[in-house]
Amino acid sequence: MTDIHGTPIWYELMTQDPDSAEKFYKRVMGWTFEAISGADGMEYRVASARKKPVAGMLRTPDHAQTMPDMWYVYIGVDDVDASAASVRTLGGAVDIEPTDIPGVGRFAFCRDPQGAQFYLMQSESDEDSSAFAPTKPGHGCWNELATSDQQAALDFYAKLFGWEHGGAMSMGPNGDYTFINHNGTMIGGIMDRPPQDTGPYWNFAMQVADIDKARMAVEKAKGTVRSGPVALPESDEWLIQADDPQGAKIMFVGKRKG
Repeated sequence: MTDIHGTPIWYELMTQDPDSAEKFYKRVMGWTFEAISGADGMEYRVASARKKPVAGMLRTPDHAQTMPDMWYVYIGVDDVDASAASVRTLGGAVDIEPTDIPGVGRFAFCRDPQGAQFYLMQSESDEDSSAFAPTKPGHGCWNELATSDQQAALDFYAKLFGWEHGGAMSMGPNGDYTFINHNGTMIGGIMDRPPQDTGPYWNFAMQVADIDKARMAVEKAKGTVRSGPVALPESDEWLIQADDPQGAKIMFVGKRKG
């Protein structure tokens, strides 16, 4: 794979009910799914947009049944073992040590110093990832970190992945919204964690072709729209914040066609 170190290359939903989740994302995102059996017998569902793989879905393991349904991101790295060591050096933690997935690559599951979880991934594929493609409906378009310490978080990811401060926008009493740049491209942002949330976490937006149709699809598919559509600053696109039927946070971004 030729993806640059620090690039978001895969999204993954861990859910208590993969069947219901698949129905929801098929309806809202138009994804197609392919089920793959892992070496441990666990089923893994690959979601694609126009035959381009974007995300994976798996059932929450028995030992983690108390975990809420949640989306995660895999960040591509040149060397998983070296990056995992850097996570520790920089004050984070490695919850799953570097591990091989035959035919796929090598990964590690980590936490930043504030507690937000993410994956490191060194892929064996010769092709670039298609998961993060901000202008393409059906693909990831934004990576947002809600954290307890914006500057400390940015320092951590800057040293680990080379991410850069891309400017900031005031959100009044909610503090600044800090943009993240990587290799000349804005890939996401960092905000203060809302007080009602339990801890720092990553949240993600998926691109849709029509934001109003996406809102209707969320509601018809038994999800919950928490806010929106809201116009994005200096853009012709709109944002919806939602929960899927099992409670996983997810956002959708798209234009208004009406």
